[in-house]
Amino acid sequence: MGECSQFDTNEVPFSQRLIVILGAGIIGCATARQLLLNGFPVVLVAEYLPGDQSIYYASAWAGAAWHAAGGSLLINGTFKPSHIAYYSRWHKMAPRQECALLMHESTSKKNQSPTRRYGFREMSPGEYPANFNCAWAYETLVTDPTRHMPYLRKQVESLGGRFIRQRVESLQELYEMFPESRVFINASGWGSKTLTDVQDDKCFPERGQNVFLATDQCNTLHFRSGKEYTYVIPRPLSEGVVLGGVKQQGNLSPEVDMDIARDEIARAHRLAPEIVPEHPAADKVSHIIGIRPSRKGGFRLDSEQKDNRVVLSAYGFGGGGYAFSYGIADALVKMVETAERENVIL
Repeated sequence: MGECSQFDTNEVPFSQRLIVILGAGIIGCATARQLLLNGFPVVLVAEYLPGDQSIYYASAWAGAAWHAAGGSLLINGTFKPSHIAYYSRWHKMAPRQECALLMHESTSKKNQSPTRRYGFREMSPGEYPANFNCAWAYETLVTDPTRHMPYLRKQVESLGGRFIRQRVESLQELYEMFPESRVFINASGWGSKTLTDVQDDKCFPERGQNVFLATDQCNTLHFRSGKEYTYVIPRPLSEGVVLGGVKQQGNLSPEVDMDIARDEIARAHRLAPEIVPEHPAADKVSHIIGIRPSRKGGFRLDSEQKDNRVVLSAYGFGGGGYAFSYGIADALVKMVETAERENVIL
């Protein structure tokens, strides 16, 4: 509590009071950066911080690539705004090795033709394996979370933001830590299930396990949806590719399941045999485990007035945290600006 005293404010305008963010994953950190760039003071409170290696800190282990995923990203035939904002903002930054953000060619393959395709080149049958019904190519973005999250932390701190490592059991604890603040952002992931004054039962942990394959063939992202969900994500700065994927609801095991690993290698080989050998050498293979913050029915993004405070909720992004991150951050900045206008006299 003593560390918080330096953030206390007294009789200051609404716009100069600290915006308090609960959670320091990709959503919390991307939002903090955008708020700071827009002139808002920010503090992040979290049990896990950028650079941590816990499997519960999902942002350190994510695939961290933007890919087109058919109807799941579409509203009335157009991409969801948060995805477009994500792509547009990161496209302006790339290529930029400082933040481990690089542009890559991508190929997506499906067993069933999508109802709509926007901005992609449809590939000819001779360009993809015969066991697929269709495929398309486009330029996309990937980042390395082991590099990007520490980069984001430096960005936040250089802009005047601060991090406090602390586990809280309720939003009320935050209100008491920062009594003068009026805007609180809940980006706590599946932790919102156990916060005593949130208790969102739709939230659940979802285990992911990937294979990292060391290779110099790491310039193209391959993604397969439909019959056999599989991806091969390039990690050129780490000299390899990430192979996946799998989703295990409620499984919190930190132990590698070798049956899953072998299945992921087999699927990745079928998807991209020119990159992934059928039987890679053991010294070329390592494993990645992370617990995704998922939510039944999709993520939550809304604003609530609670007494003299505004609480913004942004959590439950599952495996899509990076794909949504900067789009959600932009949306939250607008929500904070709205709260500022509507509560200027508080």
